[in-house]
Amino acid sequence: AADEQAIWDYREEFLNNNDQHLDGTGGLADAQDFTEWYRKNLAYRSEETTPPDKVPASTYLAVLQQTGELIGMIDIRHRLNEGLLKFGGHIGYSVRPSERRQGYAGQMLRLALEQCASYSLKRVLITCDSENIASRKTILHAGGKLENEVPEEGRLTQRYWICLE
Repeated sequence: AADEQAIWDYREEFLNNNDQHLDGTGGLADAQDFTEWYRKNLAYRSEETTPPDKVPASTYLAVLQQTGELIGMIDIRHRLNEGLLKFGGHIGYSVRPSERRQGYAGQMLRLALEQCASYSLKRVLITCDSENIASRKTILHAGGKLENEVPEEGRLTQRYWICLE
């Protein structure tokens, strides 16, 4: 809750740049206000409080140690349902537009994979749009192996698996 302004500024930077891909933010793009978003994210942390059609997830903030600036967000789903197995995967992430191309996504993904291991996951699915070259490179650098491409609403979603063992 102490990061409310930083999180809302993060959201605004995406919207101001006409970038609707707030991946890994626990639904921040659709939130009407911070309180609604925060409450939802707290509920999703536990199997008992996650809605029946969803899966438990944890959303993390990537903050620069030097400045305290929020530069990215990453969402880890503790398990997959049918929809996430096709298109969403275990991990979604984003880096604010003004901080891209500095290696932050790779660092965030590395830390997220460590967290996935603590959830006893043996392998992790990460998906990205086939045209998202930066995300593809980040996933490949983390050890992702392309399983296939799935058509979705006029685009191709690439599905990568990363083994944690």
